[in-house]
Amino acid sequence: MHHIGFFICPNHRILDLAGPLGAFEEANSFIEGDAYRLTVISEFGGVVVGSSGAPIHTQSFRDATFDTIMFIGGDIGSFQNPGVIAAAKDLAARTPRVASVCTGAFLLAETGLLDGRRATTHWRLAPELQQRYPSIRVEADRIFIADDNFWTSAGISAGIDLALALIEADRGTDIAREVARELVVPYRRYGGQSQFSAMSQMEPESDRIRMALAFARDHLAEPLPIERLADAARLSVRQFGRAFRRQTGETPARAVERLRVEAACIRLQNGSEPIEQIAKSVGFTDPERMRRAFVKLHGQPPQAIRRAGRQENAV
Repeated sequence: MHHIGFFICPNHRILDLAGPLGAFEEANSFIEGDAYRLTVISEFGGVVVGSSGAPIHTQSFRDATFDTIMFIGGDIGSFQNPGVIAAAKDLAARTPRVASVCTGAFLLAETGLLDGRRATTHWRLAPELQQRYPSIRVEADRIFIADDNFWTSAGISAGIDLALALIEADRGTDIAREVARELVVPYRRYGGQSQFSAMSQMEPESDRIRMALAFARDHLAEPLPIERLADAARLSVRQFGRAFRRQTGETPARAVERLRVEAACIRLQNGSEPIEQIAKSVGFTDPERMRRAFVKLHGQPPQAIRRAGRQENAV
């Protein structure tokens, strides 16, 4: 039986724990004789209180060996404790597969075992992770990343995506799909998929601006000058330009570029279409223009996004 330890600290986030733990628990219901033994652990054992105030009973990390260890996210300050760092380093060194959920990556980073590796965390805290640990290659716009036997995920619900990927690696696609269906979540959001969509990040107040964004998303392959977007919003060009920038913080041209990059990302990760064809299908006039947009928004060209997607899908 595959033994998974969920390492928590004071002020941990309950959903960071409950999401993946629930996914593995659900997997057991589809596997004869069960497949996973699940244990919540901490530095000393006993009751550990999370940020919600809910007490969780734990075992000491010294009491068992594990096949997978998951460091659960929570208050970053808790991860600076020397005893916690020593416990995490000991666990990671003797466990075949190591993972973190959300800010749990900060604790894993403290062990030094992420040095030189790709990793992710909640998008809001990714810049801080990179600043504190410059030897880690932080990729802020990833749901989860697998680098050899080290897996890191973004925040909150991304822990479920990570758990589903681990279940698929252990037990195959059919079991992972059944678990996803039972949890009523997408079976697979590829690790490289954006943590949040361009549409949801902009969040305009006005129905008219939302109409323009929806129109742009549905017509990405076509020219989308400001005049056409203003017409979709039923506003004059002047009114539209001002309202759009005020409500989204971006120009219409920049927003369209982001929507095109997002659409291209999904196709790069999930298929084998030529990059030139993808560029044309999402409205970039040529592959070089798409490359420049990718470098500006993601810090890497489309080819790197495709390679990363293939590596993750092969895990």
